[in-house]
Amino acid sequence: MIRLDNISKHNGQRLIFIEASAALQKGEKIGLVGPNGAGKTTLFRMITGQEEPDEGQILVDRGVSIGFFSQDVGEMEGRSAVAEVMNGAGAVAELAAELTILEADMADPEKFDRLEEIIERFGEVQARFEELGGYGLEGRAREVLDGLGFSQEMMDGDVGRLSGGWKMRVALGRILLMRPDVMLLDEPSNHLDLESLIWLEQFLSGYDGALLMTSHDRAFMNRIINKVIEIDGGNLTSYSGDYEFYEQQRAQNEKQQQAQFERQQAMLAKEVNFIQRFKARASHAAQVQSRVKKLEKIDRVEPPKRRQTLSFDLPTAPRSGDVVANLRSVDKNYGSRVIYQGLDLLIRRQERCCILGVNGAGKSTLLKLVTGTTEPDSGSVTLGGSVKMGYFAQHAMDVLDGDRTVFETLNDAFPLASQGSLRALAGGFGFSGDEIDKTCRVLSGGEKARLVMALMLYDPPNFLVLDEPTNHLDIATKEMLIGALAQYEGTMLFVSHDRHFLGALSNRVLELTPEGIHQYGGGYTEYVARTGREAPGLHA
Repeated sequence: MIRLDNISKHNGQRLIFIEASAALQKGEKIGLVGPNGAGKTTLFRMITGQEEPDEGQILVDRGVSIGFFSQDVGEMEGRSAVAEVMNGAGAVAELAAELTILEADMADPEKFDRLEEIIERFGEVQARFEELGGYGLEGRAREVLDGLGFSQEMMDGDVGRLSGGWKMRVALGRILLMRPDVMLLDEPSNHLDLESLIWLEQFLSGYDGALLMTSHDRAFMNRIINKVIEIDGGNLTSYSGDYEFYEQQRAQNEKQQQAQFERQQAMLAKEVNFIQRFKARASHAAQVQSRVKKLEKIDRVEPPKRRQTLSFDLPTAPRSGDVVANLRSVDKNYGSRVIYQGLDLLIRRQERCCILGVNGAGKSTLLKLVTGTTEPDSGSVTLGGSVKMGYFAQHAMDVLDGDRTVFETLNDAFPLASQGSLRALAGGFGFSGDEIDKTCRVLSGGEKARLVMALMLYDPPNFLVLDEPTNHLDIATKEMLIGALAQYEGTMLFVSHDRHFLGALSNRVLELTPEGIHQYGGGYTEYVARTGREAPGLHA
């Protein structure tokens, strides 16, 4: 369906692709992976014709329709979310627009002399519209928006009043309703809650077209894809299988390449040693010459490319008292909407509580109550003895000073720390080399999140409260964070839609329901096993 044939591409001085080839066939669901800046978004833009390769060509089969979802959703306003989604539904949306015009033309007295022609065209368009399922289009649009977490009120309200994250869902809904032959999805799992994520997973698993997508959510990708294309060092390498298989295969290939490299290096050293020893002896001249020629003809094995692995050893947090937070008879309302009534909750030392609940259940509100950023309407919230809290809020990145560099930001926070330890801290969170001199203004969302995490964990609190800490983080950074927090001896209270993160770090689940908090010991994995569902909004 789509073929990339020996493509090369530069971005300024930087080489992104060099004679790279790959293909997307009918029915394939491909995960596009590679380090940040490897060229994943550039590849999408070349397939959709927004950019051209410098060399080589991209071939798309005749008649193949492509739907592209990117993080840049553009302006949206003046229409309802339903209308916005329907407007992107390809040919059927164009036919709907033409039907509206033809209906107006039939009622226009000034076009009465063309009435027969208009009626004939109306009949043709209506037949084609019906054939494409046009009359069920609104119902399907509402179904898609419902799956993506929209209430009826949000579906019918002006899309311009929605936040950026919800507009992203509208843009994604447009592509899903269109059901093109090929879907290109750049980070579709961003900005989705757990229920919407699982709904999208099921939708894409049942989609019969071809799919090429990027995602920082390994569980999401693992359940959908049947092939991986890796971008690394300008090359495209294909692996059959899911993300887990790709990781195993890549590690095995690296191991084999390293072994081949070491064997060849040992052989080369032996040959060079022989040449050095006997090059001055006339009796060995023929042998020496023969070995020199042999060395010149050998194809050199390259050592495997080493991915930058992030690691951060979390310093030991000071010990808190056994009771970390205590909520008693807490009521909280927003206007006429009751969020909590008579809430009692006790959080003890070394508990890692993850909070689950449908949209609007009060997950972020609970974190705000515990951290004191929101006051209860009645009841009490108290922290235990010797509790030192760190709070990562969804807007935490807004507090960074855009004019300060990464290093200056760390130095401002820890003026007594040595330059070496701050550079090591920055490196552990993915800021190596010149990246430490970037100003906060030019950082991506993921880079800002990493910097805020570094600020919070260098001198670690003994109570971490985290609201969607993995948003914007790539897979490598998430793995580093999970590794660091797995060793953490303090207490955690967190919300996340990343199932790998939830499963790896929680030892207690707080499920928010209209009847109150249901509590489960044993963490997210045990919650799934006991309830038969991965999120509260799903039926077992």
